[in-house]
Amino acid sequence: MTSFPLRRKLAVIPFVLLPLGALAACGGENSKTSCNVSSCTVTFERGVDASASILGVEAELVKVQGQLVTLKVAGQTVTVPVGDGEQAEGFDISVQSVTKDSVVVKISNSG
Repeated sequence: MTSFPLRRKLAVIPFVLLPLGALAACGGENSKTSCNVSSCTVTFERGVDASASILGVEAELVKVQGQLVTLKVAGQTVTVPVGDGEQAEGFDISVQSVTKDSVVVKISNSG
């Protein structure tokens, strides 16, 4: 009978660690990510193929033309003006800044 509380505690451990695994799962190529449970800030390097795996989807920097940033998020292409936001595939996407070296984008679940 003493094994039931131990089994119950062991069964709960994966569910407690699940959010930590989701946070650790963000990352990418030629990008830096900072994520919490419902959003990620991604800094894409310019001039190279840059992508990030975040919130269970792939986000990719397609091009920057002046103050317009084109991204592919979860397979949908969206163009977002700097300082503004758009929606794609259930995500809110806002471009926070564009420099000659990088593009900073915040992507969050819209639900």
